[in-house]
Formats: sequence, C-alpha cells, structure tokens
Amino acid sequence: MIPAALPQPHPAAAPRWQQLWREAVRDPRELLALVGLEAAATGMSGAAAAQFALRVPRGFVARMRHGDAGDPLLRQVLPLDEELRPMPGFALDAVGDSLARAGQGVIRKYRGRALLVTTGSCAINCRYCFRRHFPYGDESAAAGGWAQAVGLVAADPSIDEVILSGGDPWSLSTAKLADLTHGLSAVRHLRRLRIHTRLPVVLPERVDGELLDWLGSVPWPVTVVLHANHAREFDAGVDAALARLRSTGATLLNQAVLLRGVNDSVDALADLSERGFAAGVLPYYLHQLDRVQGAAHFEVPDATARALHAALATRLSGYLVPRLVREVAGDPGKRPL
Repeated sequence: MIPAALPQPHPAAAPRWQQLWREAVRDPRELLALVGLEAAATGMSGAAAAQFALRVPRGFVARMRHGDAGDPLLRQVLPLDEELRPMPGFALDAVGDSLARAGQGVIRKYRGRALLVTTGSCAINCRYCFRRHFPYGDESAAAGGWAQAVGLVAADPSIDEVILSGGDPWSLSTAKLADLTHGLSAVRHLRRLRIHTRLPVVLPERVDGELLDWLGSVPWPVTVVLHANHAREFDAGVDAALARLRSTGATLLNQAVLLRGVNDSVDALADLSERGFAAGVLPYYLHQLDRVQGAAHFEVPDATARALHAALATRLSGYLVPRLVREVAGDPGKRPL
C-alpha cells in the first residue's frame, strides 16, 4: 500500500490589518477617481508622487467628501505641484534629527528620553511629514535585532522613557515589537514607554487582539500619542479601536499639525479637540509646521496660529486646548508659541 501523502500545513494567514495595508491606494489617479475628482481640478502631480509616494488606506479614503477638491483629508495625502516649488527656509532635515543621532536609529534630543526610529514604513504618507526625506535605510533601530538600540538605552541611566517612532512603529509586526520590549524589560532605569502612531486613526484594524495582549504585558505605563488633524478622521471604527486601546490601561493623547486648508480655523480645531475627547483622547500638542522641503503650501503664519490658539482657549475648557508649539533643533524641549 502506498501511504497517502500527509496534508501540508498552510502558512498562517496574514492579519487582516496587513491585508488592508497591502490594498492601500498608491496611484493618485485612482484616489481621485474614488472621490469623484479629475487630476486637472486638483493640481495633482505625478512628479511629486514619484518623489514621495502616495499611500492611503481605503478606509481613510472612504471618510473623504465625494467631489470636494478641498476636502481636508484628501489635502493631507494628495501629491500636488506645489510640493516641487523650492522655498527658502525649507530643508530636508527640518528638526535636526541628524544632529541628534546617538546611534543606529536612536535620537537623543531631550533629557531623560531616547527616541527609537523603529521603521520607515507608514500606513499613510502625509505630504507634510517632517521625515519625508529621512534616510530610513541607514537609520533603523530594528537593525541587528534591536541590539544596539537596547544597548544604548541600557548604558545610560539618565534615560527613563523610550519613545517608539518612525515611520510608524505599529507598521511592524507585533512579534517584532515584542522582541524590542523584551530586550528593554531588562533595563531597570526605564520607567515609561511612549508610542507615536497614526495607525489607530488611519487603519483601526491594526488594533487587534495580538497587539492588545502585547500592550497589556509590557512592564511600564504606556502612553499612545495618536495623530489626527481633523474631526472627520474619527469614525465608528476608530472609536472602537481607541476603546480597545484604553482597555489595556494606556493613556491616549493626540498631537496635530496646524495645516493651511485642513484645520486652520477655530471651528475645525474645536471640533477636533471635542471629537477626539469623545473618543477618549486628550489633546496634547498643536504643532506649527516643521519646515520640511515640499510642505511650504501647508504653512500657517505664526501670528495667525497664535490668534487661532487664543480664540480656541476662549471657546473650550482648558483641558481641551492643546499646547501650541514648534520644534526647534537644539532646544531642550518643544518651544511654546
């Protein structure tokens, strides 16, 4: 008798969030077709997309207003001709990351904190991103299985907080994140973990059971700093993802960037704070634009920013008013405006 061949195990299916990530819109013309617009009506630029690729999850596209070329969500991701105009004062390294490099993918700017550039990947490519020109290929803390980054943190007892940034750290698999926190767990002087991520907003499916189990297992208090710029970035799926995050005991904060044509009105900023707080997120920072090359068309003058912030403070309870700040290379902290 010839024995029957044993069935071969199927490889584990990718998590749903990874499948949705792979299905993200990458062609600007497809994006415009999905929202009922033509390239000629928007100033869309294929050359700008070639310089800094378009990537946007379809769930985020679904929150855009059909037929509205000025939609604040569309404006954040659509590559435009304006990005290619050279502007004085706008640089490749807008916030001095290269000067603050402490090791492979490790940035030290502020006392007591070490920022790990975990990856160059994001689920969404925001056109104003201050690291849009960052050399991620050479500067990932994940290189060598996190060994150098963990070693640098362990060797400096003044570091009591590690910040995971990128790219977006939650674009990494949960297993890879767990490898990092397992290594950091032996560092006795580490007291806090902070994670900067846009994924729960743009791809809420990322907040799955495996991620929640990992968050619940780490030995430090966790602060998750989200990034939403407009109230319509929140929907029922985002609300549910944030509720799941809060169930782990994580503190949720939001930082936004003041962007011309996106949220540069008192109404838009107030709606953002109130909508985020309704989802369990406390406003944290309102950043003036980092002056990165290609983002000048988003800039709001400082005088306008101060006036908007002052008006916001008269309209909302104090805990709903984010701090208006700018990051300046060499400063010991964010500079209040």
